[in-house]
Amino acid sequence: MVAGIILAAGRSVRMGTPKALLAASPTESFVARLLSTLRDGGIQNPVVVGRAGDEPLRAEVERHGGIYVVNANAEEGGQLSSLLAALSACDRADLRGVMVVPVDAPLLSPATIAMLLAVFDATLAPVVRARYQGRNGHPVIFSRRVFDELRGADPATGAKSVVHGHHQTTLNVDVDDPGVVGDVDTPESYRATFGRDP
Repeated sequence: MVAGIILAAGRSVRMGTPKALLAASPTESFVARLLSTLRDGGIQNPVVVGRAGDEPLRAEVERHGGIYVVNANAEEGGQLSSLLAALSACDRADLRGVMVVPVDAPLLSPATIAMLLAVFDATLAPVVRARYQGRNGHPVIFSRRVFDELRGADPATGAKSVVHGHHQTTLNVDVDDPGVVGDVDTPESYRATFGRDP
């Protein structure tokens, strides 16, 4: 089993409004779109990590069939603390890896999710990462064998240090999906992506 983790505990300072609840389409928020994308790509029971007390996000996640996990250390711990909160919630004997995607990459395709899962299943590489036109992006799959490295990583560098530590064995999977390098985290990037104001 590979667990799907959507990181959504940031404060959205640059956007000025919660990114997870922004519209990715007339009928879907960012987080709803990602939940659907992960499921359509082969991830069962995806998890969304948010802050304590973020009831609008919790309600949106649960309305769309996701599992909401609270990162109690979101303020001080950064993105790594969200990954670790999800890892603690998901870890069980049959967990072979975790697929991680930030909530500000809402335009990923289910085909990309499925391709990364297939590559991971075939290779069990320590890290499997999507790449588009030579640019590394998300999702990233971390194998169980690097979980302890994630738990011991420096919060200042986060999961990137684990990726760098395995650069010789990381599998970069080239996909025809610009969504893997999407980073919609400012009003300007939202307008450029969706053609309207957030």
